[in-house]
Amino acid sequence: MASGGPKPRHVDEYIALFPADVQKVLQKIRLTVEKAAPEAEETISYGMPTFKLNGVVVHFAAFKKHIGFYPPVRGDAELEMALARYLGEKGSLRFPLDEAMPYELIERIVNLRVKQNLAKGLG
Repeated sequence: MASGGPKPRHVDEYIALFPADVQKVLQKIRLTVEKAAPEAEETISYGMPTFKLNGVVVHFAAFKKHIGFYPPVRGDAELEMALARYLGEKGSLRFPLDEAMPYELIERIVNLRVKQNLAKGLG
């Protein structure tokens, strides 16, 4: 992402900051999240696309060589094992841009986060 310019106010503005190949990946991630969490609100938070439903479901961001995905995934040992190769700092996930994007895992993450967020809202 170009630095020094105005910060994006909307997800479309964020995605437009990147080369066409990265835009395609970001759009597909966005659609994957929307499909898994249709009631989630789309916004920009911490300068990156964010989906919220009773709290943050996920944030994602494009970097030079990877897509960062936040927050850390906890509470599903099988999913955590499937994501182990993508672990970055502080439990964030790094999906390399030079590999096939694991959209199925992204969908599983979103499903888990929605379930966790809704459960925490009942307490």
